[in-house]
Amino acid sequence: MMESDQAPAAGTYGPRAPRRMSVVFEELSHDASEPITIWRVRDALGDRSLAALLAFFAAINLLPLPPGTTVVLGPPLIIIAVQMVLGHARVWLPRSILDRSIPADKFRRMTAKAMPRLLWLERLIQPRYWPFRNERSADRVIGAVALVFAIAVTLPIPLGNWLPAFSIFLLSLALSERDGLCLFAGLIVGVIAFLVIALVAGAAHAMYGTIFG
Repeated sequence: MMESDQAPAAGTYGPRAPRRMSVVFEELSHDASEPITIWRVRDALGDRSLAALLAFFAAINLLPLPPGTTVVLGPPLIIIAVQMVLGHARVWLPRSILDRSIPADKFRRMTAKAMPRLLWLERLIQPRYWPFRNERSADRVIGAVALVFAIAVTLPIPLGNWLPAFSIFLLSLALSERDGLCLFAGLIVGVIAFLVIALVAGAAHAMYGTIFG
């Protein structure tokens, strides 16, 4: 989903020649002979592709990882979303994040596991019913929504991280492919995510009141 070097004119959606994420990750997995750093993934996805990197970090947060991992993997989502809101064209990430790496064999296993779902999504998503006429407006609005969900991903809330991460993943794919239906689906998942968070928080508060009240 990397944008081509021929960027469209400001404020318009000109011809684009994106590389699909499945192609990028297949190449990275095939060529992996040493640990894959976030730096390498960023360069492969395209330094200017905020949507692709947002999808990448959201996808990582969807994997079955040890509890508390989102406290580390959530902040990159916040950083990218803030840059989208500010209208940045290029992605900036702290060196401490860029230098993090995934062992080559683990990266290949992760890619093999995720590839069927990613290919299915790429066949399903297509440009349609896109509500934005201006590229900067789309980046800012979706970035603002993603920022709210990214904060929810980072918070240590039991059962409260997966749905917000999935919402961000759908929103980033929608932005990359200009798919209004995918955008709507991402927003619906986000609403459901906050309902789940509210229920968990309410149950935790009630339990605390019962025990210590």
